[in-house]
Amino acid sequence: MSKGTIKKVAGPLVIAQGMRDANMFDVVRVSEQRLIGEIIEIHGDLASVQVYEETSGLGPGEPVESTGAPLSVELGPGLIGSIFDGIQRPLVDIMEATGTNLKRGVEIPSLKRDTLWHFLPTVEIGAEVEAGDIIGTVLETEVVIQKIMIPNGVKGRIKSISEGDFTVVDTIAVLEKEDGTSVNITMMQKWPVRVGRPYKQKLSPDKPLVTGQRVIDTLFPIAKGGVAAVPGPFGSGKTVVQHQLAKWSEADIVVYIGCGERGNEMTDVLNEFPELKDPKTGKSLMERTVLIANTSDMPVAAREASIYVGITIAEYFRDMGYSVALMADSTSRWAEALREMSGRLEEMPGEEGYPAYLASRLAQFYERAGRVISLGKDGREGALSAIGAVSPPGGDISEPVSQATLRIVKVFWGLDANLAYRRHFPAINWLSSYSLYNLSKWFNANVDERWQDLRARMMRLLNDEAELDEIVKLVGMDALSAPDRLKLEAARSIREDYLHQDAFHEVDTYTDLHKQYLMMELVIHYYDMALGYLEKGASIDGIVKLPI
Repeated sequence: MSKGTIKKVAGPLVIAQGMRDANMFDVVRVSEQRLIGEIIEIHGDLASVQVYEETSGLGPGEPVESTGAPLSVELGPGLIGSIFDGIQRPLVDIMEATGTNLKRGVEIPSLKRDTLWHFLPTVEIGAEVEAGDIIGTVLETEVVIQKIMIPNGVKGRIKSISEGDFTVVDTIAVLEKEDGTSVNITMMQKWPVRVGRPYKQKLSPDKPLVTGQRVIDTLFPIAKGGVAAVPGPFGSGKTVVQHQLAKWSEADIVVYIGCGERGNEMTDVLNEFPELKDPKTGKSLMERTVLIANTSDMPVAAREASIYVGITIAEYFRDMGYSVALMADSTSRWAEALREMSGRLEEMPGEEGYPAYLASRLAQFYERAGRVISLGKDGREGALSAIGAVSPPGGDISEPVSQATLRIVKVFWGLDANLAYRRHFPAINWLSSYSLYNLSKWFNANVDERWQDLRARMMRLLNDEAELDEIVKLVGMDALSAPDRLKLEAARSIREDYLHQDAFHEVDTYTDLHKQYLMMELVIHYYDMALGYLEKGASIDGIVKLPI
């Protein structure tokens, strides 16, 4: 364990001397208050530490002690329904211990050490097991069964295992390795947040993550294990879109990271999620949700850690064979934290002051999503889908965070302020958004063989409408031919009847795929019939009543 002293303090950055034996990304305790920090740069015996707590009052000469271990999260029963801060400190437990204001240097374990969980073994004594094998289950909530897995790098024969009530640190099984040594297995694992959890094989993203939101499922679907970006200006509905995805998407577990957003917005999430009824089970949505709250007034360095903490927890549930949806709101605030720390480290700035490594850090985060075959002999399949909100200043997506994100993700749901002002929600612009996942074969095979054809015709009508709108603005509706006026009416029906969806309406908030197909078919059938009547000499005014 390396010990040193503070040489310089610059906001959340502390320069410590005498740290020659420390390693990169080691967790350190700073000053007598034992503030949590992480080494992010080393020069000789000088270590740059980003401190995850308020550093006011620190001064040169105070002690800095390395723990010799990287920033890790505790994984085990007790995660579901919890509310953590950016470095996995349980906010409810801290409030009970210290009051409503966060105090510095508080050391409270992430998972409660005194809660008893009923462990039910699924293997017998003498069974040969390896990393990733499930040896038992714990009913964590009425909705989620947590599967207890053999930790990574451990292999051997079960020497003893027993059913009963245990805490997360009690020994539930003893494993005898090939060399004869024994390993005690507990229900809790620790995992360094900056290292992706291993898996056997990554699968191609060829199944959709069904969300029940028509504009997403029909026009811009995301694959299970896919990555999507939701950029949009203030007030365009990013948070409601993420709430809808959390509530309705085909995900067993939801991990919601409130990264650097306003405190009152995060408060809304914390108040609403327990009240939201899970449509699949009728229980509270919190019974399958993990919340990470790291608001804009909390220490900026912890924003950077919160993204990694969230995705590590999501990977843990993915390894159990669950489909996990990760919501990051928003990666722009995370990038701002990177920019601030980079500036304090006096690194050469890139575009708009962001560090040169912004794109690679974003890629490291999004690349941890995917549909995989987990470790273990049973070959179970799990999926982790990552959906990141981006908050570009003024809604300008030409800025670096949006552009770096678009180079990585395959789905772009561009929220449009003009649509939001016209009360068209979800305000996803159908002309600028896109999905690069080729899921047409799945939809054709599992919903209806005409799905892709109807979708393509709807997109053509919407694109034609945009072109015709320009003509109407110049010369008026009377200048259009009858078939073009019919196109406008069909496109209006698509916009107002199909793409517009009321998130607060009991029936309209969710539409299954079969109903989406029938609605598409109805709109296109109307267009085809009307076109046939026009060709037979019918009057356009008798078919549609368009405003002039």
